[in-house]
Amino acid sequence: MALTEQRKASWKLIGPGIVVAATGVGTGDLVATLMAGERFGYTLLWATIIGCLVKISLAEATGRWHLATGRTIFDGWTDIGRWTHVYFAPYIVIWGFVYGATAMSATALPLNALFPVLPVWGWAMIVGVAGLLFVWFNNYAVFEKVMTVLVGLMFVTVVGLAIVVTPNLGEVLTGLVPTLPEGSTFYTLSLLGGVGGTITMAAYGYWVNAKGWRDATWMRVMRWDNRVAYVMTGLFVIATLIVGAELLYSSNIALNEGDRGLLDLSVVLEDRFGRTVSVVFLVGFFAAAFTSVLGVWHGVSLLFADFVGHLRGKVNRPVEERERSWEFRAYLLWLTFPPMLLLLLGKPFQLVIVYGVLGSFFMPFLALTLLWLLNSSRTPREWRNGWVSNVGLVIAGLLFIVLCANELWSTVQGG
Repeated sequence: MALTEQRKASWKLIGPGIVVAATGVGTGDLVATLMAGERFGYTLLWATIIGCLVKISLAEATGRWHLATGRTIFDGWTDIGRWTHVYFAPYIVIWGFVYGATAMSATALPLNALFPVLPVWGWAMIVGVAGLLFVWFNNYAVFEKVMTVLVGLMFVTVVGLAIVVTPNLGEVLTGLVPTLPEGSTFYTLSLLGGVGGTITMAAYGYWVNAKGWRDATWMRVMRWDNRVAYVMTGLFVIATLIVGAELLYSSNIALNEGDRGLLDLSVVLEDRFGRTVSVVFLVGFFAAAFTSVLGVWHGVSLLFADFVGHLRGKVNRPVEERERSWEFRAYLLWLTFPPMLLLLLGKPFQLVIVYGVLGSFFMPFLALTLLWLLNSSRTPREWRNGWVSNVGLVIAGLLFIVLCANELWSTVQGG
């Protein structure tokens, strides 16, 4: 039963929101934002702000479900129907296999640039094993502290870089007016949907519970945590856009697509500001990538443990028990070692297609199922959606359906 008492929000309590936002902002998001700045200047700044508001709505809904009902998001999906298991099982297995290789290789790139004693695949394997060992032998409290340090590092690095390139404040303000220049649709969708949005958004409720927030008395604190985290994420993404606009757009410098575009930027920075600034950026690049490794290794393993627990009839286990379960550790191993084959062999085309198709459905699946759950009798009346939450989730659902269609079309075209 929801309680009326509300605990006081405090800066000292912030944690799960920082973890989920940082995990969701990967190197792919950074490259997409840099390239949006490189090609369109500040024109798409408004899209980054709307993207943050959408993620605030989604994360708040996930956290509210956990606190208001005392149940996990997977409990809710099971209530909706066993068809959710049919979708989730192949998705989480294939997603983990491909994402493991992607996250390890992205984190290895700055390490290889800083310390070229090993090839990228060698550093990638070290990164994967480091993530495995850290999550295996530590609990949420330690995990959160390390994530917070990495977030601080990436935030200070990129925001500091945005200050160094000296943004034109007048042009920044013009970017707040929604406009769509020719050829900007893909980048607009990326900014709207990519500001900290992955399967790890579904893990937010588990991290909230791991923090010790177990019932509705923590609702105010959770909402404060969520908003502060995504405002910080928004500032981080805006700073990235400023770097792209000031350093690349004004100089007609083009980046390569994919994670190597960040290495291109480090070369530009070295040419413009010297080796020290380039090294600092590469350290921030590493921090941004490694937060995604640690966040996924921990958060998605919790989701998998809950999924298998439901199949075995073990529901509502404490997070601490899930962190030590064989299911949690089995998925940790799955994220780490089988993907190493992809590091050596490349990604098989058919697997990439299945990964893209299944992955593109997840965010609309999350938004629409939250709408279903939080407007039903499964949620105590006082914590059901109001019109603001419903509008936010509807916008999120429609946005991600468009992104899903775009992803499917791109996959078909690529095939």
